[in-house]
Amino acid sequence: MTANAVLIIVVSHFAAPRRPTAVKGMPYESGMPPIGSARERFSIKFYLVAMMFIVFDIETVFLLPWAAIFTGGTATVTTGFLLVEMIVFMVILAVGYIYVWKRGAFQWN
Repeated sequence: MTANAVLIIVVSHFAAPRRPTAVKGMPYESGMPPIGSARERFSIKFYLVAMMFIVFDIETVFLLPWAAIFTGGTATVTTGFLLVEMIVFMVILAVGYIYVWKRGAFQWN
């Protein structure tokens, strides 16, 4: 199987037509011509928003299975623990959200 993959790559490398042009050699950025250098620095707000996306994405991953278990219909001791655990989790996320809001991550000036 590995030999087949290597063979396909090698054959396509040698059999492919090569017609380089200036347009083909330019970097592609969503259909727009690139502006500035690739080494320019990003604002810290970009990283804050990216981290918030990751945190709230992880929150969703934890929240959906919890909701499925909690609303299963059988009330036991563990459902009370699950409720307290999720409330603590949501409070921690709310504190992080308020921190980022106070830092001005939502203002794109």
